[in-house]
Amino acid sequence: MTTYFIIYDLNKEAENYAKKNKAVRDRIKELFSTYWSHLDSTWIVVTDMKAKAIRDDLKTLLDNNDELLVASAGGEGAWHGFNDKGSKWLKDNL
Repeated sequence: MTTYFIIYDLNKEAENYAKKNKAVRDRIKELFSTYWSHLDSTWIVVTDMKAKAIRDDLKTLLDNNDELLVASAGGEGAWHGFNDKGSKWLKDNL
């Protein structure tokens, strides 16, 4: 299993932002049983999928002007301002 960061920006969406953001969020929840999202448009997932496969699946929901980054986590992390539950998830999964 690999831990990945999924980070996206939906650009120039105006009234469609909420609908598209919900579609991306719902798809991530559907694809991954182990995930965490506390920051806007930033997810951490644990999966057997490869980064390119994750990208290819999610980009079907995006427009050409949207941005998507899928990157593996290196196992080391530092954070600030998260509650105990969030900090525990990060410690257990990064």
